[in-house]
Amino acid sequence: MWKYIRQYLVTAVIAGLFMVGEVLMDLVQPGIMSRIVDDGVLGVNSAGTPDLRLVWMLGLQMIGLVLFGGLCGSLNNVFVHISSQNIGNEIRKDCFRRIMTFSFPQLDRFGTGSLVTRVTNDITQVQTFVSLFVRGLIRTSLLTFGSMYFMFRLNVSFGLIVLCAFPFLVGVIAFCLWKANPLFSRLQAQLDAINAIMQEDVSGIRIIKACVREAYEKLRFGKANGELGNTQLQTLVIFAFMNPLTNAFMYMAVTVILMAGSYEVGNGTATPGAVMAALTYTTQLLNGILMLVMLFQNISRGLTSWKRVKEVLESVPELVDGTFDGTTEKQGEIEFRDVSFSYPGNGQKVLNHISLTIHKGETVAVMGATGCGKTSLANLIPRFYDADSGTVLVDGIDVKEYRQEALRDKIAIAMQKSELFSMTVGENVAWGMPGADDGLLKSAASIAQADGFISDMEMGYGTAVAERGMSLSGGQKQRVSIARAVIKPAEIFIFDDSTSALDLKTEANLYQALKKSHPDSTKIIIAQRIASVRTADRIVVMENGGIAACGTHEELLKSCRIYQDIYHSQIGEEAESA
Repeated sequence: MWKYIRQYLVTAVIAGLFMVGEVLMDLVQPGIMSRIVDDGVLGVNSAGTPDLRLVWMLGLQMIGLVLFGGLCGSLNNVFVHISSQNIGNEIRKDCFRRIMTFSFPQLDRFGTGSLVTRVTNDITQVQTFVSLFVRGLIRTSLLTFGSMYFMFRLNVSFGLIVLCAFPFLVGVIAFCLWKANPLFSRLQAQLDAINAIMQEDVSGIRIIKACVREAYEKLRFGKANGELGNTQLQTLVIFAFMNPLTNAFMYMAVTVILMAGSYEVGNGTATPGAVMAALTYTTQLLNGILMLVMLFQNISRGLTSWKRVKEVLESVPELVDGTFDGTTEKQGEIEFRDVSFSYPGNGQKVLNHISLTIHKGETVAVMGATGCGKTSLANLIPRFYDADSGTVLVDGIDVKEYRQEALRDKIAIAMQKSELFSMTVGENVAWGMPGADDGLLKSAASIAQADGFISDMEMGYGTAVAERGMSLSGGQKQRVSIARAVIKPAEIFIFDDSTSALDLKTEANLYQALKKSHPDSTKIIIAQRIASVRTADRIVVMENGGIAACGTHEELLKSCRIYQDIYHSQIGEEAESA
């Protein structure tokens, strides 16, 4: 954490100095009060004659010290918040930057709910930890040990009484923290689970309502929330017992001080003012210890959260960046050389010994049954995953040698699931090419067959899109996603079943417009419908992670049984004979 603290060390030190000033003002006041009582009111050192002038002088002095202490406390708060908020801000930004470098398997391992908790709640706990460490640790330490020092200086016997209670207090605090500390990790894990359920249910609310599963999801959330509540309750119960115990020990010390004080005042070895000052110091000591309890509780929780945040910060991206900047003579050529692939944590091969070359400007379609490896094949091109064996080349260069940014600049992708952001339609399209002017937006939307329905909207391209594109139909979302892909001046276009919600006429117009506008770009179309791929230069038929056949529509109809079965199931015998 030092990496972040040292950036704002100056403000933290200034905050600490102001806190020292505030505590010192608190510590000197009981001594002044003792003089007011003994010399000003009772006249202990002047044969019982009160000194009203001394009372006024010392009273004004106390008011001045209180005001100065309050100013120091306020300035301490300001500089503490500057330090902690900025430290939290830097940690949060670094966490997000690191998450953006994660590979898909890393994101799956952490989970969306857990990452949300770490970037929000955990970092907030770290901020609290920093502010309490700077403010609380200085205050409680000075207040506790300062009160003990002034107590001994005031009266040794009073100091010894408090010192005898000190080991019992420390024992109670240590025991309670030892019992509570394991619960903090469990709390954050349960918070992860609640965030995960919330994220799943909000994004899948339509399915939940369609399947009438609201009651089940309420029970599932209630169970997770109940577990969190039980853990929180256990923590609170531990500290609920700790506070009365520490209070009991300290008030026992107060009682003993009063008894010893009355005896010493009677013997003339102590003054009433000294007894009053001792009680004030004991109260300050009690407050310091109670603050110390809260401080240790928050520090324990903050350190637990810091471990979780550090796990994100120290995670090394699994995909190591290459050094090649992407400038090549070849443009748009893709080659798979004996490529095999399985998803991390799953030993089953998804792709088996794939060898395939796709030339510049070629349109290649990929078909096959669900789960045969079509999307997995496409995911290796922009290097969303690395092949287990073999080599994937783009423009004659192994994708592992590219800088990931340079590689992905060559590629435009319209994915199977249309992901839209909570911004305007125009901004969603321009996401593929930041800074694109209105002409480019309209051109890309026209190619994607989206310009018509966008222009018919009340605000046109300035129409706001609801979260996850819920204000648009499935076909509209797909066309906006396709427009976002085609606006990019890419060498390679990948359409991963991205036209499934479009009617055949709209889909045909889209591919015709794309071929006309980007004749030299390589196009890979993953689809389930024969009508979507029949005009492609080549069609790759996949089965069980391998390439079963490759050829034109006419060639496959003659030679490939799998393609024939797909064709007959979709087009039918009558259409073939006709």
